[in-house]
Amino acid sequence: MFEPFTQRHYIKNFAKKYKGAWQATESYLKEEFTKIDLLFLRQIAETISDSEKIKLCKTEFKIAGSDVSRHGSGNRCIVAIHKDEELIHVLLVYSKTDVRGHRETEWWQGIIRDNYPQYQGFF
Repeated sequence: MFEPFTQRHYIKNFAKKYKGAWQATESYLKEEFTKIDLLFLRQIAETISDSEKIKLCKTEFKIAGSDVSRHGSGNRCIVAIHKDEELIHVLLVYSKTDVRGHRETEWWQGIIRDNYPQYQGFF
């Protein structure tokens, strides 16, 4: 589930920049998130915080049809895995070029805190 905030502010930019490739990328991400445990095994996802009910993580992705690797692309997702509901909420989809300031982690944590109060206590 892509949250409305990230759709309005970040996915819109990906869709504009990559046109048809973004639709394929978004479909690929949805499929990939149905098997998110594999991302951890392949070290594509890393755990940020883990509680009894929710696990926050950061994943890397590449644009469909691109020759650039996941890591090299600089594209990231911050997702919340709701264990009981078996749902994944995509909180933020961004590129390293979206980052303001020098510290990526501080930047996205601030966005999560400001826009998703239910996850504030996770960092």
